[in-house]
Amino acid sequence: MLALEDAEARDFLKRLPALLPERPKAILMVSAHWERLRPAVNAPPANETIHDFGGFPPALYQIQYPAPPSAALAKRVADLLAAAGLPTDIDQSRGLDHGAWAPLMVAWPEADIPVVQLSVQTRLGTTHHYRLGQILAPLREEGVLIVGSGSFTHDLASLRTSGGRIDAPEPDWVHAFAEWMTAALLENRVDDLLNYRRLAPQAAHNHPTEEHLLPLYVALGVAPDKVNHLHQSTTNGILRMDAFAFG
Repeated sequence: MLALEDAEARDFLKRLPALLPERPKAILMVSAHWERLRPAVNAPPANETIHDFGGFPPALYQIQYPAPPSAALAKRVADLLAAAGLPTDIDQSRGLDHGAWAPLMVAWPEADIPVVQLSVQTRLGTTHHYRLGQILAPLREEGVLIVGSGSFTHDLASLRTSGGRIDAPEPDWVHAFAEWMTAALLENRVDDLLNYRRLAPQAAHNHPTEEHLLPLYVALGVAPDKVNHLHQSTTNGILRMDAFAFG
């Protein structure tokens, strides 16, 4: 609903392009909504807008975000990962899921920057995704913006019982987890972050499954010693929508 509803996170995304040092030549989106057993990037002839959800207002299904693909960037990502011992598939049919187009349509509504998606491998955990970021770090010097798109907290079971109000109060268990993660990021406690499941308060409650947090670790791997907390807000009480810049 970030694509339609007024919220602090939406306002932040509108301002995001002005916060960047330059306009990206291309964007690599690591989306929580594309899970594969091993890394994959998409390189279709055209990026279809995938409406991978159900039970939402009709207007959400009418949204199209026709950002151009980039076969060259997809190949570059696959080559970097393969050279590091991580064979990577190139999917020539998949478009952009809502983990990609929902934030991008707010930040760059013109849909004129090439976008490539990279899948997550949920079963491989934090260290694997941190390594992905380390391997892909050279892309930053090539004008590519690497975006980890997920959610800082993501317990949908609790979301369904929160009353549905976008301004619902944030419970203590969400606040404690988000504050621990924020402190660990700003203090460059990489080992603690890699072991957040054991160390962070209420980790499993906030992330019953890990796919929505793992994109953060790809971004972290790019520049773990240069972290800037760009935005903090809560949607529906349960969903922390924080944003961090690395590098």
